Amino acid sequence: MSTVSAAGAELRTETWEALGTTAVVRYAGAENPEIRAAVEDELRAIDAAASRFRADSELSRVNAGAGSRVRIGSLLLEALRLGVRAADVSRGAVDPTLGESLVTAGYDRDWRELTAVAPDAPLHPRDRIVVHRLRTALWGDIELWDDPPSVWIPAGVSLDLGATAKALAADRGARAAHSAGDVGVLVALGGDIATCGPAPGDGWLIRVTDDHRAAPDAPGQTIAARSGGLATSSLVTRRWQHRGRAMHHILDPRHGGPVRTPWRTVSVAAACCADANIAATAAIVLGADAPEWLAEHSLPARLVAVDGTVRTQGGWPA
Repeated sequence: MSTVSAAGAELRTETWEALGTTAVVRYAGAENPEIRAAVEDELRAIDAAASRFRADSELSRVNAGAGSRVRIGSLLLEALRLGVRAADVSRGAVDPTLGESLVTAGYDRDWRELTAVAPDAPLHPRDRIVVHRLRTALWGDIELWDDPPSVWIPAGVSLDLGATAKALAADRGARAAHSAGDVGVLVALGGDIATCGPAPGDGWLIRVTDDHRAAPDAPGQTIAARSGGLATSSLVTRRWQHRGRAMHHILDPRHGGPVRTPWRTVSVAAACCADANIAATAAIVLGADAPEWLAEHSLPARLVAVDGTVRTQGGWPA
């Protein structure tokens, strides 16, 4: 565990690996093991409920039961409601029914187990995906029930909640950690960041870059957040080689292949991490329409073009 200082207050920072990324919890005051434990409990719960890579997860059971009503727990129900809402508010840009498309793209296991792409490989290879037919938008056909918690998805559909479940875990983890320690807390899961409780005097200092694993002097911006959530979606972070093509994890729901977009990275601030993450991912997919869509939702955003040009809007700090 390391400590940093902000506005005279000692901040404790703990870091570990979880959900295929780096988990960070930061808080002020005396060391309190219950704070990290509260976050770890939430991460274990979301993994058991919503992982596409665990054969014993609830989500895998739902996918195996496509075409039938399946009983689920309350946490997966919450995650599914978030996934459907993400599709609704993003005009279908963030689609939870892309599970089979991700498998077809080679993303059938933790991305760190896939064949890495050279760091200098272009984000958009010259060879374009040939679209033989457009996908049918099926997220609107998902049915959810509260009592008992259950779900029905169309036969042949495979769900993936990678675009929203991790951000939900960050929000839940921050609330649980704040409750456990009665102090202000920041929880980061890769590019998904949630806060709960009072911030340090100068706010939570967050380095916004293409990749959360980048060195401190990598191109980016340091901002101060006092509440809510922040999320960064990027084409840079999760790339792999599949059948001779450089792939990335943000798909175009229209055809199921990696999206071609003018943005390599988008960061958004919102009232919670889940909303920020939905908006950041949607902006990548919406492409040239993203600035207008973000403005419609009054969301502060930082958009980095493929060539590195930075655009900010909606009150994002200069």
